[in-house]
Formats: sequence, C-alpha cells, structure tokens
Amino acid sequence: MEWSDSLGLALALMLIFEGLMPLFAPQQWRQLFLQLMQLRDGQLRFCGLLCIAAGVILLILL
Repeated sequence: MEWSDSLGLALALMLIFEGLMPLFAPQQWRQLFLQLMQLRDGQLRFCGLLCIAAGVILLILL
C-alpha cells in the first residue's frame, strides 16, 4: 500500500468520524460549536496542539 492510499484511507475515516455527531446528535453538535465560539484564540490553539500531539503519539505507537 502506497502512502497516497494510506492518506486517502485516513481522510475517509476522518470524514466518517466527523460526520457521526451531526448525524446522531445535531443539537449537541450545535451546542459544541457555540461553546467553541466562546473560546479565545490561545485556547483553540492549545486544543489543536493537543490533538496534533495525540495523533503523533498514536502514529508512533501503531
């Protein structure tokens, strides 16, 4: 399997997971985005950094 195939699979899985919450819990999804809008830029950047770090750690472990 080439890297482009893996990247395509990863993108497809991300889209599937991203679509689960608005499909099954649209009201909670909307509330989540309202709460995210209240965060400062620094807080959002820190959340992004944590997500990236978790992804890198997961890649290393797998």
